[in-house]
Amino acid sequence: MPYEPVIGLEVHAELLTKSKMFCGCAVVDSTAAPPNTVVCPVCAGMPGTLPVINERALELALRVAIALNCSVPEINVFARKNYFYPDLPKGYQISQYELPLAVNGWLDIETSNGSKRIRIRRVHLEEDTGKLFHHDPHDGLPEHSVVDLNRSGVPLLEIVTEPDMTSVEEAKAYATGLRALLRYLDVNSGDMEKGVIRFEANISVRPAGSAEYRTRTEVKNLNSFRAMERAVAYEIERQTKIWESGGTVTQQTMGWNETEGVTVPQRGKEHAHDYRYFPEPDLPPLVIDKAHLERIRAELPELPAAKRARFESEYGLSVYDANLLAEDRAIADYFERAISNQQSEIRNSKPIANWITGELFRLMNEAGQGIAEVRLTPGDLAALAGQVAEGAINLNTAKAVFEEMYHTGRGPQAIVAEKGLAQVSDRGEIEKLVDEVMAANPDQLATYLGGKAAVEQWFFGQVMRRLQGRGNPQVIRAALDAALGKKKRGA
Repeated sequence: MPYEPVIGLEVHAELLTKSKMFCGCAVVDSTAAPPNTVVCPVCAGMPGTLPVINERALELALRVAIALNCSVPEINVFARKNYFYPDLPKGYQISQYELPLAVNGWLDIETSNGSKRIRIRRVHLEEDTGKLFHHDPHDGLPEHSVVDLNRSGVPLLEIVTEPDMTSVEEAKAYATGLRALLRYLDVNSGDMEKGVIRFEANISVRPAGSAEYRTRTEVKNLNSFRAMERAVAYEIERQTKIWESGGTVTQQTMGWNETEGVTVPQRGKEHAHDYRYFPEPDLPPLVIDKAHLERIRAELPELPAAKRARFESEYGLSVYDANLLAEDRAIADYFERAISNQQSEIRNSKPIANWITGELFRLMNEAGQGIAEVRLTPGDLAALAGQVAEGAINLNTAKAVFEEMYHTGRGPQAIVAEKGLAQVSDRGEIEKLVDEVMAANPDQLATYLGGKAAVEQWFFGQVMRRLQGRGNPQVIRAALDAALGKKKRGA
């Protein structure tokens, strides 16, 4: 019997605020700051302290709720989620449960099977936990763990889907699409290596075509797309084998062992009542002003899906190119600035797109740089594309110029002039070189005249070599065609 997966995702995203969710402590890079240096009595969970809601965190959360097409109730309530863990100093987490910030939204994704709408069940605010570090025995110390509370209390947004995904591809498309959306909104950096966005996958399998929901497992704290893909794929295969063998899947929380490539049980089944939720007594209900909500809606930037569609219609880009360029807001802005810097009589979006998705992305990957660190300006990229379009330099020369521009930040005109790279298009000079090459290589000419047409490309290479790669390809080919045609007729 064939089986199909049923997948829902919970995403935890730290919000880009200057201070924590319920206190005035600064938000710092928890991977770099000295441990336990940004902690106060509130985020350390000291008795008698009172939390205060971070207004900026609320505003960023509302941006996400609106962008995800959610309904935002007028009143929402914070709750205490009680559980005991070493990185949770209060013994509970301030979160939301019965009355969350937003509900009933959706995000459209694109896969190889086309477009699909993934429903959003809820979006709610909460605080992050601290971070545990486990150490093996060393320097005479036994195996032990330590805790860093710098991250404790950082504003965290939880986004929960309905179980609408039925493949690993769909889960990845949703995760990447949501990450792009959060970055467009400037609410999260998307830096998964620093743990500022983490995924949890709820997975079950059922007979293909069935509408039933079978027992699910939850795989926690997946902090990369690769880990999420591998963990979801493994869990689908594991559960399928259990059902096929006549067994029963146990509801439990799983962890992902990246080294072994397997999911491992962490604890037994969980339900909401296991956490003993109750309203946070120190925080009043949060009332969302409708006028404020509309102001936030009006200030939203153009979102990834709209930008992709506009890139296709306005610039004539393929779906593939539009997706690549619109995935990152800074890349999209760079592309449009380069387009606007082109001369109107030669304006063409496709070459600019090709330079960015080809050479620029390659060099950025090699250097480990983001677009903000790139020295090559959009205006200089437009100027280089213009020189190619005008025939001032050929494409191979342009690639060498582009690489120097990337590393030095210099403009194309200065590099071309300094190194004498201007394209040779003089028909008389090229015809003379063609005649010299054919005269110097009688054996190859005889081979061509004997019917081996591919030798023409060899002649082309020889002429281009004499011009040090600066020859105009169209002029060289025209001269070759004429000269070889004349030889054929003479033969």
